[in-house]
Amino acid sequence: MICTLCSSELINKKDEYYYHCDTCKALVKDKKYYLSAEDEKARYETHNNDINDLGYQNFTMPITQYVLDNFQAEDKGLDFGSGTGPVISSMLQKKDYHIVQYDPFFAPNPELLNSKYDYIFSCEVFEHFHNPQKEIERLLSLLTKNGYLLVMTMLYNNEIDFKGWNYRNDDTHVFIFRKETMEFIEEEYNLEIDVLTDRLIVFRKLGD
Repeated sequence: MICTLCSSELINKKDEYYYHCDTCKALVKDKKYYLSAEDEKARYETHNNDINDLGYQNFTMPITQYVLDNFQAEDKGLDFGSGTGPVISSMLQKKDYHIVQYDPFFAPNPELLNSKYDYIFSCEVFEHFHNPQKEIERLLSLLTKNGYLLVMTMLYNNEIDFKGWNYRNDDTHVFIFRKETMEFIEEEYNLEIDVLTDRLIVFRKLGD
């Protein structure tokens, strides 16, 4: 199998389901365990993502707060992979921020992928990418010069019990990042990391 981010040959297995990529350090699920699009959508429809739920709002607050701190209401933002409950969009729109939503299952608005954005955020989405190389390149192509890509996904480190980890055990997750994977992306795509925590990563696109 080939790594879906860096195209390296995957040789070493982390466990039955995941390979460990020696180049970008990601954990990549064996494709034979990928869900069909129908099963994947059905799984998402079971999520109770209520935009008015305070717990959900607090969970997504790192992205919301970063946008509020670093962008103006008139800046153009894209919520990529907005899902069944676009809570971040909802909170920002209440403050008159200009946000549009795209989701291949729940907001399939392909015309939005022909515009440019000052920032794009993607909350709990990157771990679902069957082809992260393609998706990351697409997102970066949609950013304005010096635009920002905000990613919320849990990063794996060796202190985590992988076998018992909820990220590993979610059937819809197929690609798990490490800190080193994000640094690989920074280098590979001429980006600058502005924030790198275990669940929020912010890239700035450097000049074209």
